[in-house]
Amino acid sequence: MTATSASSKRGLSIVLVLLALLLAALGFGLWRSAKPAPVVLQGQMEAEEIDIAPKVAGRVAQVLVHEGEHIEVGSPLLRMDSPEIEAKIAQAEAAHAAAQAVADKADSGARSQEVAMARANAQRAEAAAELARKSWQRVARLADEGLLSAQKRDEAQANYTAARDQAAAAQAQYAMAREGSRSEDKRAAHAQAAQVAAVVREAEVARAESQLASPVAGQVAKVLARAGEINPQGVPAITVVDLSRQWVVINVRETQLAQFAIGARFQGRLPALPDSPPVQFTVYASQVLPDFATWRSTRSDRGFDVRTFEIKARPDAPIPGMRPGMSVLVEL
Repeated sequence: MTATSASSKRGLSIVLVLLALLLAALGFGLWRSAKPAPVVLQGQMEAEEIDIAPKVAGRVAQVLVHEGEHIEVGSPLLRMDSPEIEAKIAQAEAAHAAAQAVADKADSGARSQEVAMARANAQRAEAAAELARKSWQRVARLADEGLLSAQKRDEAQANYTAARDQAAAAQAQYAMAREGSRSEDKRAAHAQAAQVAAVVREAEVARAESQLASPVAGQVAKVLARAGEINPQGVPAITVVDLSRQWVVINVRETQLAQFAIGARFQGRLPALPDSPPVQFTVYASQVLPDFATWRSTRSDRGFDVRTFEIKARPDAPIPGMRPGMSVLVEL
Protein backbone atom coordinates (compact mmCIF):
# COMPACT_ATOMS: atom_id res chain seq x y z
CA MET A 1 0.00 0.00 0.00
CA THR A 2 1.35 3.37 -0.96
CA ALA A 3 1.60 6.36 1.33
CA THR A 4 -0.97 8.20 -0.76
CA SER A 5 -3.54 5.44 -0.35
CA ALA A 6 -3.06 5.32 3.49
CA SER A 7 -3.42 9.07 3.70
CA SER A 8 -6.65 8.95 1.69
CA LYS A 9 -8.11 6.34 4.03
CA ARG A 10 -7.26 8.36 7.11
CA GLY A 11 -8.86 11.41 5.59
CA LEU A 12 -12.00 9.43 4.79
CA SER A 13 -12.16 8.13 8.39
CA ILE A 14 -11.89 11.65 9.77
CA VAL A 15 -14.68 12.83 7.47
CA LEU A 16 -16.92 9.96 8.57
CA VAL A 17 -16.28 10.71 12.26
CA LEU A 18 -17.04 14.36 11.75
CA LEU A 19 -20.17 13.47 9.82
CA ALA A 20 -21.30 11.16 12.64
CA LEU A 21 -20.71 13.86 15.22
CA LEU A 22 -22.63 16.34 13.11
CA LEU A 23 -25.55 13.94 12.76
CA ALA A 24 -25.52 13.26 16.54
CA ALA A 25 -25.53 16.97 17.33
CA LEU A 26 -28.34 17.52 14.85
CA GLY A 27 -30.36 14.67 16.37
CA PHE A 28 -29.80 15.97 19.89
CA GLY A 29 -30.89 19.43 18.82
CA LEU A 30 -34.03 18.04 17.20
CA TRP A 31 -34.77 16.04 20.39
CA ARG A 32 -34.27 19.08 22.57
CA SER A 33 -36.49 21.19 20.36
CA ALA A 34 -39.20 18.56 20.35
CA LYS A 35 -39.04 18.00 24.13
CA PRO A 36 -41.57 20.22 25.96
CA ALA A 37 -40.11 22.79 28.32
CA PRO A 38 -40.59 21.94 31.99
CA VAL A 39 -43.45 23.72 33.79
CA VAL A 40 -42.28 25.73 36.76
CA LEU A 41 -44.83 26.85 39.34
CA GLN A 42 -44.13 29.69 41.73
CA GLY A 43 -45.47 29.60 45.27
CA GLN A 44 -44.99 31.68 48.35
CA MET A 45 -43.88 30.72 51.83
CA GLU A 46 -46.14 31.61 54.74
CA ALA A 47 -45.86 31.32 58.52
CA GLU A 48 -48.40 31.69 61.28
CA GLU A 49 -48.83 35.27 62.42
CA ILE A 50 -50.39 36.12 65.78
CA ASP A 51 -51.80 39.59 66.38
CA ILE A 52 -51.51 40.24 70.12
CA ALA A 53 -53.94 42.79 71.54
CA PRO A 54 -54.65 43.90 75.12
CA LYS A 55 -57.97 42.97 76.71
CA VAL A 56 -58.22 46.37 78.40
CA ALA A 57 -57.73 49.87 77.05
CA GLY A 58 -54.96 52.03 78.41
CA ARG A 59 -52.04 54.29 77.68
CA VAL A 60 -48.89 52.53 76.48
CA ALA A 61 -46.24 53.23 79.09
CA GLN A 62 -43.37 51.23 77.58
CA VAL A 63 -42.76 49.01 74.54
CA LEU A 64 -40.38 46.21 75.54
CA VAL A 65 -39.58 44.57 72.16
CA HIS A 66 -38.31 45.58 68.72
CA GLU A 67 -39.13 44.34 65.24
CA GLY A 68 -37.01 41.35 64.23
CA GLU A 69 -36.38 40.32 67.83
CA HIS A 70 -36.76 36.64 68.73
CA ILE A 71 -38.90 36.06 71.81
CA GLU A 72 -40.05 33.12 73.91
CA VAL A 73 -43.41 32.18 75.39
CA GLY A 74 -44.25 34.61 78.19
CA SER A 75 -41.77 37.28 77.07
CA PRO A 76 -43.04 40.74 78.12
CA LEU A 77 -44.09 42.83 75.13
CA LEU A 78 -45.37 46.11 76.50
CA ARG A 79 -46.54 47.74 79.71
CA MET A 80 -49.70 49.80 79.91
CA ASP A 81 -50.65 52.44 82.46
CA SER A 82 -54.31 52.30 83.54
CA PRO A 83 -55.23 54.24 86.72
CA GLU A 84 -58.84 53.09 86.30
CA ILE A 85 -57.80 49.49 86.94
CA GLU A 86 -55.92 50.45 90.11
CA ALA A 87 -58.98 52.34 91.35
CA LYS A 88 -61.22 49.36 90.67
CA ILE A 89 -58.84 47.07 92.55
CA ALA A 90 -58.81 49.37 95.58
CA GLN A 91 -62.61 49.61 95.53
CA ALA A 92 -63.02 45.84 95.17
CA GLU A 93 -60.55 45.10 97.97
CA ALA A 94 -62.40 47.47 100.35
CA ALA A 95 -65.74 45.84 99.52
CA HIS A 96 -64.20 42.41 100.05
CA ALA A 97 -62.85 43.40 103.46
CA ALA A 98 -66.32 44.61 104.52
CA ALA A 99 -68.04 41.45 103.26
CA GLN A 100 -65.45 39.25 104.97
CA ALA A 101 -66.00 41.09 108.25
CA VAL A 102 -69.73 40.37 108.03
CA ALA A 103 -68.99 36.70 107.36
CA ASP A 104 -66.58 36.55 110.33
CA LYS A 105 -69.20 38.16 112.54
CA ALA A 106 -71.75 35.58 111.45
CA ASP A 107 -69.29 32.79 112.31
CA SER A 108 -68.32 34.26 115.68
CA GLY A 109 -71.84 35.08 116.84
CA ALA A 110 -72.69 37.73 119.44
CA ARG A 111 -70.05 39.11 121.78
CA SER A 112 -70.03 38.06 125.44
CA GLN A 113 -71.24 41.52 126.46
CA GLU A 114 -74.20 41.23 124.09
CA VAL A 115 -75.05 37.80 125.51
CA ALA A 116 -74.89 39.17 129.08
CA MET A 117 -77.08 42.11 128.12
CA ALA A 118 -79.64 39.81 126.52
CA ARG A 119 -79.65 37.58 129.62
CA ALA A 120 -80.23 40.60 131.89
CA ASN A 121 -83.07 41.81 129.69
CA ALA A 122 -84.65 38.36 129.75
CA GLN A 123 -84.38 38.17 133.55
CA ARG A 124 -85.85 41.65 133.93
CA ALA A 125 -88.73 40.79 131.65
CA GLU A 126 -89.36 37.53 133.55
CA ALA A 127 -89.45 39.47 136.83
CA ALA A 128 -91.85 42.03 135.39
CA ALA A 129 -94.07 39.26 134.05
CA GLU A 130 -94.09 37.52 137.45
CA LEU A 131 -95.00 40.78 139.16
CA ALA A 132 -97.77 41.42 136.65
CA ARG A 133 -99.13 37.90 137.24
CA LYS A 134 -99.28 38.35 141.01
CA SER A 135 -100.87 41.78 140.60
CA TRP A 136 -103.50 40.35 138.31
CA GLN A 137 -104.29 37.54 140.77
CA ARG A 138 -104.73 40.02 143.67
CA VAL A 139 -106.88 42.34 141.60
CA ALA A 140 -108.97 39.38 140.42
CA ARG A 141 -109.66 38.25 144.03
CA LEU A 142 -110.63 41.77 145.08
CA ALA A 143 -112.85 42.07 142.03
CA ASP A 144 -114.53 38.78 142.91
CA GLU A 145 -115.21 40.12 146.43
CA GLY A 146 -116.72 43.28 144.95
CA LEU A 147 -114.00 45.54 146.26
CA LEU A 148 -112.69 46.49 142.79
CA SER A 149 -114.44 46.96 139.51
CA ALA A 150 -114.26 44.50 136.66
CA GLN A 151 -112.45 47.19 134.65
CA LYS A 152 -109.51 47.08 137.04
CA ARG A 153 -109.38 43.31 136.81
CA ASP A 154 -109.33 43.43 133.01
CA GLU A 155 -106.57 46.05 133.03
CA ALA A 156 -104.49 43.93 135.39
CA GLN A 157 -105.00 40.89 133.18
CA ALA A 158 -103.95 42.87 130.07
CA ASN A 159 -100.82 44.09 131.83
CA TYR A 160 -99.93 40.55 132.78
CA THR A 161 -100.47 39.28 129.21
CA ALA A 162 -98.26 42.04 127.78
CA ALA A 163 -95.52 41.44 130.37
CA ARG A 164 -95.60 37.72 129.67
CA ASP A 165 -95.19 38.27 125.92
CA GLN A 166 -92.34 40.71 126.53
CA ALA A 167 -90.63 38.13 128.72
CA ALA A 168 -91.01 35.51 126.01
CA ALA A 169 -89.52 37.89 123.44
CA ALA A 170 -86.60 38.75 125.71
CA GLN A 171 -85.97 35.08 126.33
CA ALA A 172 -85.91 34.47 122.56
CA GLN A 173 -83.41 37.30 122.10
CA TYR A 174 -81.21 35.77 124.77
CA ALA A 175 -81.38 32.36 123.09
CA MET A 176 -80.43 33.91 119.72
CA ALA A 177 -77.47 35.68 121.31
CA ARG A 178 -76.24 32.41 122.79
CA GLU A 179 -76.69 30.38 119.60
CA GLY A 180 -75.30 32.98 117.18
CA SER A 181 -76.36 33.48 113.55
CA ARG A 182 -78.45 30.93 111.71
CA SER A 183 -76.75 28.64 109.20
CA GLU A 184 -78.63 30.35 106.39
CA ASP A 185 -77.28 33.75 107.45
CA LYS A 186 -73.76 32.34 107.64
CA ARG A 187 -74.01 30.88 104.16
CA ALA A 188 -75.39 34.13 102.80
CA ALA A 189 -72.57 36.13 104.41
CA HIS A 190 -69.90 33.79 103.04
CA ALA A 191 -71.50 33.83 99.58
CA GLN A 192 -71.41 37.61 99.59
CA ALA A 193 -67.73 37.56 100.59
CA ALA A 194 -66.95 35.07 97.81
CA GLN A 195 -68.78 37.20 95.26
CA VAL A 196 -66.77 40.28 96.16
CA ALA A 197 -63.55 38.22 96.16
CA ALA A 198 -64.34 37.26 92.55
CA VAL A 199 -64.63 40.95 91.70
CA VAL A 200 -61.17 41.47 93.23
CA ARG A 201 -59.74 38.64 91.13
CA GLU A 202 -61.36 40.07 88.00
CA ALA A 203 -59.73 43.43 88.65
CA GLU A 204 -56.38 41.75 89.27
CA VAL A 205 -56.70 39.87 85.98
CA ALA A 206 -57.33 43.18 84.24
CA ARG A 207 -54.16 44.56 85.84
CA ALA A 208 -52.20 41.49 84.68
CA GLU A 209 -53.58 41.94 81.16
CA SER A 210 -52.22 45.48 81.13
CA GLN A 211 -48.74 43.90 81.20
CA LEU A 212 -48.89 42.25 77.77
CA ALA A 213 -46.89 39.01 77.32
CA SER A 214 -46.38 36.80 74.26
CA PRO A 215 -48.46 33.60 74.12
CA VAL A 216 -46.10 32.04 71.56
CA ALA A 217 -42.43 31.88 70.69
CA GLY A 218 -41.29 33.45 67.46
CA GLN A 219 -40.08 36.63 65.85
CA VAL A 220 -41.56 40.10 66.31
CA ALA A 221 -42.86 41.06 62.86
CA LYS A 222 -44.62 44.35 63.61
CA VAL A 223 -44.72 46.78 66.52
CA LEU A 224 -47.86 48.87 66.10
CA ALA A 225 -48.02 50.44 69.56
CA ARG A 226 -46.03 53.51 70.54
CA ALA A 227 -45.22 54.75 74.03
CA GLY A 228 -47.63 57.47 75.08
CA GLU A 229 -50.44 56.40 72.77
CA ILE A 230 -53.83 55.08 73.88
CA ASN A 231 -54.23 51.48 72.78
CA PRO A 232 -57.94 50.55 72.58
CA GLN A 233 -59.26 47.25 73.82
CA GLY A 234 -58.84 44.42 71.30
CA VAL A 235 -56.72 46.44 68.85
CA PRO A 236 -53.48 44.57 67.93
CA ALA A 237 -50.35 46.11 69.42
CA ILE A 238 -47.70 43.50 68.46
CA THR A 239 -47.55 40.93 65.64
CA VAL A 240 -45.45 37.81 66.26
CA VAL A 241 -44.53 35.26 63.57
CA ASP A 242 -44.20 31.63 64.65
CA LEU A 243 -41.48 30.47 62.26
CA SER A 244 -41.84 26.87 63.41
CA ARG A 245 -45.22 26.63 61.64
CA GLN A 246 -44.44 27.10 57.94
CA TRP A 247 -46.27 26.26 54.72
CA VAL A 248 -46.18 27.10 51.03
CA VAL A 249 -49.14 28.34 48.98
CA ILE A 250 -49.24 27.45 45.26
CA ASN A 251 -51.98 28.12 42.71
CA VAL A 252 -52.31 25.30 40.16
CA ARG A 253 -54.70 24.57 37.33
CA GLU A 254 -57.10 21.69 37.81
CA THR A 255 -55.30 19.81 35.01
CA GLN A 256 -52.25 19.73 37.31
CA LEU A 257 -54.23 18.93 40.44
CA ALA A 258 -53.54 15.19 40.32
CA GLN A 259 -49.91 15.89 41.17
CA PHE A 260 -50.96 17.86 44.26
CA ALA A 261 -53.54 15.59 45.88
CA ILE A 262 -53.87 15.59 49.66
CA GLY A 263 -50.84 13.74 51.03
CA ALA A 264 -48.83 14.09 47.80
CA ARG A 265 -45.18 15.03 48.12
CA PHE A 266 -43.10 17.27 45.89
CA GLN A 267 -39.82 19.17 45.90
CA GLY A 268 -39.30 22.91 45.77
CA ARG A 269 -36.42 25.30 46.02
CA LEU A 270 -36.19 28.78 47.45
CA PRO A 271 -34.24 31.21 45.22
CA ALA A 272 -33.65 33.43 48.24
CA LEU A 273 -31.73 30.55 49.85
CA PRO A 274 -29.44 29.34 47.02
CA ASP A 275 -27.26 27.28 49.35
CA SER A 276 -30.24 25.43 50.77
CA PRO A 277 -30.95 21.94 49.31
CA PRO A 278 -34.35 21.22 47.71
CA VAL A 279 -37.14 21.07 50.26
CA GLN A 280 -39.63 18.23 50.52
CA PHE A 281 -43.24 19.38 50.92
CA THR A 282 -46.42 17.43 51.76
CA VAL A 283 -49.82 18.70 50.61
CA TYR A 284 -52.32 19.09 53.46
CA ALA A 285 -55.02 21.40 52.04
CA SER A 286 -56.63 22.15 48.69
CA GLN A 287 -59.47 24.47 47.74
CA VAL A 288 -60.83 26.01 44.59
CA LEU A 289 -60.33 29.73 44.02
CA PRO A 290 -63.18 32.07 43.00
CA ASP A 291 -64.27 32.50 39.39
CA PHE A 292 -61.84 35.34 38.72
CA ALA A 293 -59.02 32.75 38.78
CA THR A 294 -60.64 30.54 36.12
CA TRP A 295 -58.80 30.05 32.83
CA ARG A 296 -61.48 30.65 30.18
CA SER A 297 -61.59 28.70 26.94
CA THR A 298 -60.85 30.89 23.89
CA ARG A 299 -63.36 29.03 21.72
CA SER A 300 -66.74 27.73 22.78
CA ASP A 301 -66.56 24.73 20.43
CA ARG A 302 -63.12 23.59 21.57
CA GLY A 303 -61.57 23.23 25.00
CA PHE A 304 -63.10 23.96 28.38
CA ASP A 305 -62.72 26.38 31.27
CA VAL A 306 -59.97 25.42 33.71
CA ARG A 307 -60.44 26.21 37.38
CA THR A 308 -57.57 27.24 39.63
CA PHE A 309 -56.94 25.58 42.97
CA GLU A 310 -54.98 26.87 45.96
CA ILE A 311 -52.63 24.24 47.36
CA LYS A 312 -51.07 24.37 50.80
CA ALA A 313 -48.14 22.14 51.74
CA ARG A 314 -45.88 21.89 54.78
CA PRO A 315 -42.14 21.24 54.65
CA ASP A 316 -40.90 18.08 56.33
CA ALA A 317 -38.94 20.29 58.74
CA PRO A 318 -38.82 24.05 59.34
CA ILE A 319 -36.61 25.73 56.73
CA PRO A 320 -33.71 27.60 58.34
CA GLY A 321 -33.57 31.22 57.23
CA MET A 322 -37.08 31.18 55.77
CA ARG A 323 -39.12 34.38 55.94
CA PRO A 324 -42.78 34.76 55.01
CA GLY A 325 -43.15 35.96 51.44
CA MET A 326 -40.15 34.08 49.99
CA SER A 327 -40.77 32.47 46.61
CA VAL A 328 -40.79 28.70 46.10
CA LEU A 329 -40.19 27.23 42.63
CA VAL A 330 -41.69 23.81 41.86
CA GLU A 331 -40.76 22.11 38.60
CA LEU A 332 -43.27 19.67 37.12
